[in-house]
Amino acid sequence: MDFRDRLFDLRRQAGLSQEELANLLGVTRQAVQKWEAGMSRPDMDNLIALANYFHVSLDYLVAGREAASIATSPECGSAEPSTPVSTVINNYYNECPESWHYEYRSQRTLFGLPLVHVNFGGRDRWARGIIAIGNIATGAVALGGVALGLFSLGGVSLGLLALGAVSIGGVSLGLLAWGGIALGWLAVGGCAVGVYAAGGVVAASRVAVGSVVSAPLAIGQIADGAKTILVPLEGLSNEAFSEAYAAITDACPNAPFFVTRILKFFLWAEMT
Repeated sequence: MDFRDRLFDLRRQAGLSQEELANLLGVTRQAVQKWEAGMSRPDMDNLIALANYFHVSLDYLVAGREAASIATSPECGSAEPSTPVSTVINNYYNECPESWHYEYRSQRTLFGLPLVHVNFGGRDRWARGIIAIGNIATGAVALGGVALGLFSLGGVSLGLLALGAVSIGGVSLGLLAWGGIALGWLAVGGCAVGVYAAGGVVAASRVAVGSVVSAPLAIGQIADGAKTILVPLEGLSNEAFSEAYAAITDACPNAPFFVTRILKFFLWAEMT
């Protein structure tokens, strides 16, 4: 029996698929497949990680010179096979140095999810836990490039309390914010504050569109600003609607095109 056979037997005894073992080590499934086919061998870091996970020595794993277990029975001190523990190997490097990866998963769980799951690296890594930190994170508390959770912080963030460049949530803070309470450069919500803002009660430093609004250009049923366009309950006439569209365009000369599109869409959807 050579290395590939020992690895196959250890993986099968642990009840792991090639993909599950690859995820634990932070390598690809194809890498594990090549190891078991004898086409390549893992580097020293991965050999040590494999030996630690399966509770065998490096001598046994590489050369087969020891018994398959180094665990001893507390009662008699004799060697006996041990069951691999359910944990995650923290492996800082996989086969490609540029594809750095780190993962930690707590053994304690709640509702089937680990209490803490950290998973990030050079590729798309998904962390799922009560507290989740990763490239993509979902959890009660989520931090990541893309974060979804009751409390979320990320580049794109969705949650009851959301903070991010693009943020959607009950309370939302971000460059682009959408929520019950929204604060951002462009904010849309029941209560919205921003440079450009739309919603129910709105304050903005340039343009505000909503029911009760305050801004240099204020368009709403109750409006306060240097220039105001009052919207009657029955909505704007075609002429007044065109005037409001033109005013929004004039007030956003340097804004990205999507800013005027969102403000005009809100005006069309809510006030016509």
